[in-house]
Amino acid sequence: MKERNAWMINGFLGVLVIALLLAGTVFSFIAQEFILGAICLVIAITLGSGITLVQPNQSVVVIFLGKYMGTIRREGIVITVPFSIRKTISLRVRNFNSKRLKVNDVNGNPIEIAAVIVFKVVDAAKAVFDVDNYEKFVEIQSETAIRSVATNYPYDTFEEVELTLRGNAEEISRELTTELQDRLTVSGVEVIEARLTHLAYSTEIAQAMLQRQQASAIISARKLIVEGAVGMVQDAIDRLEKDGLVELDDERRAAMTNNLLVSIVSDHGTQPVINTGTLYQ
Repeated sequence: MKERNAWMINGFLGVLVIALLLAGTVFSFIAQEFILGAICLVIAITLGSGITLVQPNQSVVVIFLGKYMGTIRREGIVITVPFSIRKTISLRVRNFNSKRLKVNDVNGNPIEIAAVIVFKVVDAAKAVFDVDNYEKFVEIQSETAIRSVATNYPYDTFEEVELTLRGNAEEISRELTTELQDRLTVSGVEVIEARLTHLAYSTEIAQAMLQRQQASAIISARKLIVEGAVGMVQDAIDRLEKDGLVELDDERRAAMTNNLLVSIVSDHGTQPVINTGTLYQ
């Protein structure tokens, strides 16, 4: 089904013609020209049955004897196919807030997820004829797309080597929008935007996953601190030897390395011990 323009005429001109026909009917009956009056009356009623009012950002789908006659997008008053069925479809931008869905991410962790979908109808014929109820269709397909995207990614990770639902909101939104558009094209709907509005671990594992996140964060931070500390110690010893300030054998190098690493990596500030020499030589 593809949208096309329906037959119509200017509504104000049509109303004027109807008024003239009704006036002609009255004068014909007064003049006892009943046949002419009846013809004028029938034509006036026929045209009057096609009067249609179209609001801004709305379209009207015209159906006559079960056949699609076209769509009216021109706002204002028009006259279209007489005795036809006319269905009004809104072309305005609308929001759909999905329910909080419980799904498993790619690692099998149960999570709660919800999204807001911004959409509008761009093809009224498809919205009426290709799906049974396009608003319900949007709702069901949105939830299906959210589940599909959520199961393809982990909730979170500290490795920063892959996309995550929590850390890559823009990328996830773009993928959700693309998948939704693929699903909703058949209904004549354009998806303007799709964004996550709620994302959390399910209550039954929330505490455990919080502890896991904290542990992972501590491990990642420790790893970074150690890598930085090793580089700082190596740089410090190389500069001391390069400037000729000290000459270190293997034993003293190991001792200095140990002391510097302890000082840098320690959670608490270290207390230096100052060696002022010995009392007896």
